[in-house]
Amino acid sequence: MNPNEVFATIKALDEGRIRVAEKNAVGEWKTNLHAKTAIVEYFKLQKVEPIQAGDLIFWDKIPQKKLDPSQMVRLVPPGIIRYGAYVAPKTVIMPAFVNIGAYVDEGTLVDTWATIGSCAQIGKNVHISGGVGIGGVLEPIQANPVIIEDYAFLGSRCIVVEGAIIEEGAVLAAGVTITGSSKIIDVTQSQPLFYEGRVPAYSVVIPGSYVKNFSAGSFSVSCALIIGKRSMTTDKKLSLNEALRHFQIAN
Repeated sequence: MNPNEVFATIKALDEGRIRVAEKNAVGEWKTNLHAKTAIVEYFKLQKVEPIQAGDLIFWDKIPQKKLDPSQMVRLVPPGIIRYGAYVAPKTVIMPAFVNIGAYVDEGTLVDTWATIGSCAQIGKNVHISGGVGIGGVLEPIQANPVIIEDYAFLGSRCIVVEGAIIEEGAVLAAGVTITGSSKIIDVTQSQPLFYEGRVPAYSVVIPGSYVKNFSAGSFSVSCALIIGKRSMTTDKKLSLNEALRHFQIAN
């Protein structure tokens, strides 16, 4: 990829004209390998330089995103959005960090000290609470980014990494960790139903554990438990506490 193509691709990512991942016609998320390759090449082309942010000076390869009032993005200092990340109108970025290649859609709140990793795709009207860690992924190029779909609600200090997908309207209670290989267990029926790397739409999820046998004995291993479902229409504006109280779980 030549330098002009790299710079043009990063500019298109910054403006939201292209994305690192999008849903195809059958509703599956597909990664744009061309865009990810451009980001990796962009790091190689850039030099570490002083970057002014208010009264502060940083030394970095990636400049900060330029915002103007027409973009209708509320960025609270010392929040950082790197160039090459797209943040849609009517979003609020508290003192948080949004990395290159990320896409944050309209109406989403990224609360204090949350991190949106490189290439992560965040949907519309998502609530990302304080201290949430959304993992980034650049290499290997073919690896999928983290996906948080529309209307999801992530409680404080949740972690979502390794290309995991949180589907539309799902609620994660405080402290839930979802990785690409996490066991996600639906305990709402007479028999458990297992998922891996994906939280189904409108699920209400809490931290849990299960017993696993090792050579040295049996030990509790962390997992995530699906304890119920939100309504697809009436509950989209419920707070995390309200959603958990509905299922008799204290946050």
